[in-house]
Amino acid sequence: MATMMRATDVMAKNDPAIFHKLYGTKRPRVVYYKKDFVDYVLMILLSALAIIFSYGFSSAMSIAGLVLCGFMLVTFVMRHGAEFRIPAVFRKPHELFYMFAYKLQNLKSVYFIALGLLLLENLLIAATPNLPHHVEGIRKVALYLFYAHFLSITLYRTAILIDHLLKKELVREILMQTAWQRVIKQETNITLEIIHAYCIGVLTHIVLIAPWYLVIIYAKFSVIFLPVVLGLNVLIHMRWAKVLNAWFYRDHWLGHNSELEFIFLHGTHHDAIPSGLIAVAENGFLEGFLRHTIGFPTTFYNPILTFVIYMYDTKIDIDTHQYIPGIFPRMPRKLLEVAQHSTHHYGPLEPYSIGLKFDGHGDFKDFHKGRPDEIRNSIRLDEELTGFRWDNPTFRQILSLYDKYHNN
Repeated sequence: MATMMRATDVMAKNDPAIFHKLYGTKRPRVVYYKKDFVDYVLMILLSALAIIFSYGFSSAMSIAGLVLCGFMLVTFVMRHGAEFRIPAVFRKPHELFYMFAYKLQNLKSVYFIALGLLLLENLLIAATPNLPHHVEGIRKVALYLFYAHFLSITLYRTAILIDHLLKKELVREILMQTAWQRVIKQETNITLEIIHAYCIGVLTHIVLIAPWYLVIIYAKFSVIFLPVVLGLNVLIHMRWAKVLNAWFYRDHWLGHNSELEFIFLHGTHHDAIPSGLIAVAENGFLEGFLRHTIGFPTTFYNPILTFVIYMYDTKIDIDTHQYIPGIFPRMPRKLLEVAQHSTHHYGPLEPYSIGLKFDGHGDFKDFHKGRPDEIRNSIRLDEELTGFRWDNPTFRQILSLYDKYHNN
């Protein structure tokens, strides 16, 4: 009976009718067009509002974010053109409701547990005002960690920018041999493309960590409860790791197959060259804000643990998005061999999952040690739901380019 129940659970969990559910019309998207201009403007305005709401109008984070929002509008016109038409969000306003319905339906139990634990800690702090919780001290430390995270990642991203600019003709040469030849040509301003990718990464980062900033400012954390809360947060995060791939597949699939989700949420992640410059945990501008408000539990952890997780995840995501070989940070070939997300950035929509396959690769016996099989072999979900083939022409071409250019 137990075996039958487990089998039923797996079948239900991996049912294409659930993972590929759409209330509206399926419109696969991977690029912006000039017809998207008005929608793009609205998306940028919403991103700007999220920044101002979170950081305040006059803060350094807001000023930087708003300047980058303006830059995004200018570069959209330069790169795609502009066509004035009734925006999709006005033609299909009901899809906004669908968008939030998808997010709520995809929430996992660990999200509510993490949020509930944060609320419980705040209730206990309020109920014991005479205890030495040192709330303001923890908030001060949390803010230091917040800015240390953003600045250190931005410095790292800037080092990557410099190497791309120094080797910009190599960037052009490589991309012109891929599906990116539709964008990158001999006459293309490759410097603009590189700077554009960098700015997308920085702006995405500013918007993504805004929910964490709000939690730091408005929630309370107690030094008394710190050991217990951290321990529980770690347990929650271990559970999150087991369901992350399924959650991500569904959300990512929507980001490419719902037109509104692509334009307003995920599209900016694909609107720049496939480089570590763009990467902030697989997110677009507003997508990062929404995912870390109604999606990821990490925002609601004690800020010390959130800092550690964000540092690790963002750094790893940058490194594993460097799909232009020969440019810093250079991804080891053995890592490229077990990760298919590069395929996704070089043309095909699939895979939608995290896209890893560690089985059969002895070099990675200790890599991702402690991570559940749902992450270590996350590609199985694509293989089951879409028939994705690991050995595919795009992936072979990526490996070939790596062998040709990695040691340049």
